[in-house]
Amino acid sequence: MARLVEYIDKIAELPLKESYSRDELLTQEFLLANERRLAVYYCTHNEYVNPNAKVFIVGITPGFQQMSKSIAVARSLIEERFPVSDIPYFCKREARFSGVLRNHIIEMLDDLGLQNWLSLESCSHLFNEKDNLLHTTSLIPYAVFNDGKNYTGHNPKILKNNMLLNFLKSYFEPQAAMLRNALVIPLGKSVEEIMRVYVSEGLLEENNILFGFPHPSGANGHRLQQFTSNKDKMKNTITGFFQ
Repeated sequence: MARLVEYIDKIAELPLKESYSRDELLTQEFLLANERRLAVYYCTHNEYVNPNAKVFIVGITPGFQQMSKSIAVARSLIEERFPVSDIPYFCKREARFSGVLRNHIIEMLDDLGLQNWLSLESCSHLFNEKDNLLHTTSLIPYAVFNDGKNYTGHNPKILKNNMLLNFLKSYFEPQAAMLRNALVIPLGKSVEEIMRVYVSEGLLEENNILFGFPHPSGANGHRLQQFTSNKDKMKNTITGFFQ
């Protein structure tokens, strides 16, 4: 449950609704840390870990949409008097890469044929009834904003900022060690950069990482071009991993 027990009462005070505004969530009550332009806010969906996953998808940080979704799920579960220990899993299931991000991830993984190696009709099942095969997380587990905008991994880079580096080391590195034998899918070049550091340090295996997978954001205008140019290489990585 990690930090959830610290925030459960604050979430319970929010109005019951399907999504929230920035004014409702980017408040002092949910602020975890801040430094110059950067601010880190609590959200609920990266507190569940599936150590037995075969597929391990890694983003940079939850954006505001995911933050809002995860807290709305937690708020509704509090209303239904769910055990606090069960809330992180349901928040994870509902909020991970919610919206267009999830759709783009599924489309690209299906195009690479990953579903065939997992005996699935589509990788969409990873986000539903076959989520026992999947673990998703972010390098920074909580929502990070740079001058109020979703942090993209640049200016500053995670490895150049002590505040972000502390979150990375305390949260992500233990999970990377736990899931080093899963197929690791870094979402975009900023995540790839850190995966390569971990390969050089021996924390992760290079052959287990799907390098070249684009960030799935609709704002990534190079997504399809990057996917197409790396497609054959990624297919070979998947084949090598499962064989």
